[in-house]
Amino acid sequence: MKSLKLFALAALASVAISGSAMAENYKFAVVPKAMNNPFFDLTRDGCLAEAAKLGNVECIYQGPVEHEPATQAQIIEDLITQGVDGLAISVSDAAAATTVINKAVEAGIVVITFDSDAPESKRSAYVGTNNKEFGKALGEELLKLKPEGGTYGMISGGAAAPNLAERVDGVREALAGSKWTEVAGSPTFSNDDIALAVQQASDLRTANPDIGAIVPIGGWPLFAPDGWKNFVDPIKGDVESKKLALVVADTLPVELQLLKDGYAHVLVGQRPYEMGEVSMRTLLALKKGEKVDQIIYTGLDRVTAANVGDFLK
Repeated sequence: MKSLKLFALAALASVAISGSAMAENYKFAVVPKAMNNPFFDLTRDGCLAEAAKLGNVECIYQGPVEHEPATQAQIIEDLITQGVDGLAISVSDAAAATTVINKAVEAGIVVITFDSDAPESKRSAYVGTNNKEFGKALGEELLKLKPEGGTYGMISGGAAAPNLAERVDGVREALAGSKWTEVAGSPTFSNDDIALAVQQASDLRTANPDIGAIVPIGGWPLFAPDGWKNFVDPIKGDVESKKLALVVADTLPVELQLLKDGYAHVLVGQRPYEMGEVSMRTLLALKKGEKVDQIIYTGLDRVTAANVGDFLK
């Protein structure tokens, strides 16, 4: 009888061990394009908050300090070697990222992209903005602001970033057939360098003194509020009269305050915090063998002087 009891206890212990193994802990890494870009700070915050809620997930936030596609690819290689359970990547260069994404998948790591996609890779899903619609929204807001048209220039980030190319196409599509024409040399490419983006805004106006609009398709120049104010202040009258329209991507708190203070006319914003949250949930679902949508859009916000107070709250 005693041996039967011991056998039963051993069987129960085996079940308990088996049950705990089923509730595994996972390490999921979020790899931004650049860690010096405050946009991705919000993705990091969403990732960390959702990981804490889930309980059995650790969020690792690791990427290049600056926008460097080769460094991003090497960091992904290192994370593969470390044996992380999942990767969420904002793709800097589609070709370079596709190679390492496929390598990660072949190593048994679940991979999704966020913010910027590599659709030809073996990634399981994309979480983030519909970038073509994002660009179209920027163009539409410019048309609302100045239907009479004029000349405009765009400021972009990395030349090889697929999400930014889609935004450029979206702006052009929205303005096609209107009285707006794009200046030579547009878009400029800042490589997500905040100071360079401010300088490029100044350069666009210097090269085109009568330019009617500047459209940064990412928030980079406004992430340096003092630099942006230094650019706008000498021409504040032109901005206030809308002779120069400023329609800018993203709605980070610093941008919302600049809009409220009259340093921009319209912001079209993404939802980077939600990207971090949804990425964690999506990776966990994939790790559990569940089906997920291949494309998961997190939405857009349009902010003007009329509703900026709501967003600042």
